[in-house]
Amino acid sequence: MKYSKKLINEKTNCIKNIINDTIINKRISERFIDGLVDDSFIMQLLEMDDFDDIFSCANRINQYTHGKYVDIRGIIEFSNFCKRQCKYCGLNKNNKKASRYRMSVDEIVDVGVKAYEIGYKTVVLQSGEDPYYSREILGNIIKRIKSNAEIKITLSCGELDFESLKYLKKCGADRYLLKHETSDDRIYSLLHPCGNLSSRIKCLESLKLLNYETGSGFMIGLPNQTNTTIARDILLLKNLKCDMAGIGPFIPHPETELKEKEHGSIELTKRSVAITRILLPFANLPATTSLGVIDSDEKRNVFECGANVIMNKLTPQKYLKLYEIYPNDIETLEPKKERKKLEDYLLSIDRIPR
Repeated sequence: MKYSKKLINEKTNCIKNIINDTIINKRISERFIDGLVDDSFIMQLLEMDDFDDIFSCANRINQYTHGKYVDIRGIIEFSNFCKRQCKYCGLNKNNKKASRYRMSVDEIVDVGVKAYEIGYKTVVLQSGEDPYYSREILGNIIKRIKSNAEIKITLSCGELDFESLKYLKKCGADRYLLKHETSDDRIYSLLHPCGNLSSRIKCLESLKLLNYETGSGFMIGLPNQTNTTIARDILLLKNLKCDMAGIGPFIPHPETELKEKEHGSIELTKRSVAITRILLPFANLPATTSLGVIDSDEKRNVFECGANVIMNKLTPQKYLKLYEIYPNDIETLEPKKERKKLEDYLLSIDRIPR
C-alpha cells in the first residue's frame, strides 16, 4: 500500500504532536505510536525530500530518554576465525588471504580488566563464529573478568544454541549482539550460504527469553535491498523489542564476492537510525564504526539523529589490523589515550561521555 503525500504529511504531523505531548507529559513508552507505523509508511518516510522534522523528533526523544549522555563501550575483537561464509565479510572462511589469530584467555581477561581500570563500564567480546571458544572457555573468561572488575559484558560471537546462551548468562554475560543483517529471506539466503534467517531470528528470540539485553541490526546498501526492505528491517527491530540496534552502511571488502559493490548511503543510514529511535525510544543505538570509515564527520551528525552509544576498539595493536570485516584504516592510540581523545571529542559536540 502506498500512501498519498497528504496522508504521509498528516501521519507525520500526528507523530510530531504525539511526541510533543508525550515528552511534555513525561509518559513516553515503546508503544506510543503503535498503529500509525507500517512498512509502507516507513518506506515513504525514508524517501522524503525534507527529513529534518524526523531528525528533530528523533533527537528530542533521544534527549528525553538518554539526555546528552553517550555511552562509550570498549570492544575486544578476540578472534578472526569464522566458520561462516557470509559474502560481504572479510572474516569469512573462504578468505584465504586473511591472517588468522586467536587471543588467549589470559590476554582477553587482561584487556577486559584494564578496560574497567581506565573507565569503561561495558566491554564487548566480539569474534567470528569460532568453535574453538567453547561455552566453557567463554564462561571462564566472563567469570574471570567479572571477578576482577565491576563491568558489564556484551558478547558478539555469532549464533549459539539455547543451552550455550543459558550457560553464558549464568556465568555473568549481560548483553548479546547478533545482527539479523536483512529481514528479506531471499537476500539473506543469497548472502549467507551458511545459514538462514529463521535460525537467526530464533536465536534472537532465545536471547530475549533468557533476559539478555538483546541487540540486532542491519546494513544499508546490500545488493537487491530496497527501501521497503529497510522499513521491514526497522520493524523487525521493534517486533523483537531489541534493547540495542546497530545500523551502518555496507562497506565492500576486496577479498569478498561483493568487492565491486558501492558502499551504502550515509544519508539513508542516518534516516534509518532516526526512525529506529522513534520506534524504540529507550534502545541503545550506536554510531557505528562503518560510518566513521566512510566519513569521520558523520559520527558527529548521527548523534543528532538518535544515536547514544559509541564503540572504541581495545583490541591489542598486534591484532587490530587483522580483524577486518571491512577495510578500516582508522588509527587508534593506546587505550587510555584513545578514550581521553574520544571523551574530549564528545564534549566538543555538546555530549557527555560516560
